[in-house]
Amino acid sequence: MKKIVATVLLSTLLFVGCKSNEEKENFTQKIEKTHQKEKFATKQAIQYDLKLEFGGKERIDAKFTILTNSTEGVIEYKNGAKIIFDKDKVFYSPTIPSEETVRFDAFTWGYFFLFPYKLSDPGTIWNTYDNKEANHEEYLTEKLTFKSGTGEAPDDWYVVYADKKTNLIEKAAYIVTANGTKEEAEKNPHAIQYLEYKEIDGIPIATKWVFWEWKEGEGLTNNIGNASLTNIKFVTVTEDTFKKDKSFKTK
Repeated sequence: MKKIVATVLLSTLLFVGCKSNEEKENFTQKIEKTHQKEKFATKQAIQYDLKLEFGGKERIDAKFTILTNSTEGVIEYKNGAKIIFDKDKVFYSPTIPSEETVRFDAFTWGYFFLFPYKLSDPGTIWNTYDNKEANHEEYLTEKLTFKSGTGEAPDDWYVVYADKKTNLIEKAAYIVTANGTKEEAEKNPHAIQYLEYKEIDGIPIATKWVFWEWKEGEGLTNNIGNASLTNIKFVTVTEDTFKKDKSFKTK
């Protein structure tokens, strides 16, 4: 009798565990399918103009060209200055607007753009999230964390919201730990909202970003920034696309 009870209990635990894993897989799979991840990966590179402002002040106005596998990219400013990244290395013109934020700029804005295609990258960990916001029933919501040593800031986390009707990512709360501790960052979480999706070669891409302060249990609170994305297109790179000038610095 004890053996039967133990067998039933073990089977139940295995079923619950499998169901939990299936639900976690379904969250990313639904989003990746809607965002056409497989089709996106068949393209070599994506290019777009990003105009971003925070607090009413221009933060960046530049053209981005990034490989769809995210290993290389270039940011070209209006004055001809460039930031080029090659995996974890960053090269930049001496005339870029801000040397202090060069690594942040090299990786952050491109990551936000590629976010729907990065959900199952190596090192990602998905966790259930108890969404207590007033409109929680409108979203599929889970929390993304990272294994130690993953990327530039493995202590960052994201709370990802996908529209239940479309499975498109609508917003993602996040913390930035690049210049401080996780504890400090968690005192001031922000969120990015993805709006005005348009199809580019059959792939839905948000053409408007809105940045917010974010509070657990309440969601979006105060608007802190806005961005527009234009001239979005898939391109083929050449040997000159990521060419570094002799005057470039590294960071």
